[in-house]
Amino acid sequence: MSDVRDVRWLTGPEQEIWRAYLSASVEFAAHIDRQLRRDSGMPMAYYEILVRLSEAPERCLRMSELADASLSSRSRLSHAVSALEKNGWVERRPADADRRGWVCGLTDAGFDALAAAAPGHVSTVREKLFDVLTPAQLDTLRDIGHAISAGLKADCAEARAEDEQSCPDAAGGADGAGQGPC
Repeated sequence: MSDVRDVRWLTGPEQEIWRAYLSASVEFAAHIDRQLRRDSGMPMAYYEILVRLSEAPERCLRMSELADASLSSRSRLSHAVSALEKNGWVERRPADADRRGWVCGLTDAGFDALAAAAPGHVSTVREKLFDVLTPAQLDTLRDIGHAISAGLKADCAEARAEDEQSCPDAAGGADGAGQGPC
């Protein structure tokens, strides 16, 4: 923990930027989540999982790859996949190659649910993000997003490794139910 004397406190303009960014990102994510829940009966996290699977070869990913792709902890992903399995939207099975890992696959019903949710989601994203920013602002936003992600890359990799060590069974579990200790 840093000594208070060593902290580089935010200036007034930096505080304004931080608060504007935080408010916009939290409000935007909450708005998208509300829209998806209202119109499609799924939270944004489930939509993101279905999207990642729909874009994967054969609509399947190893659970560890799906966790990384969806920016989710393995334990949170395991719980989400369990709920998606109950809806019949995904199915989990042992990996063919080594039988140690688990694969999550998008079912036809899951693809249909995603296809039904996508128009409302994309319309909301377009209306609340792309339509309110200029092309130059969008270019800047893309660059900002890449810069922030690059700055967090090592920390995120370390956190995923800690997550894997503290919850090794969360991605699949010995019985395939995904109910690890976490």
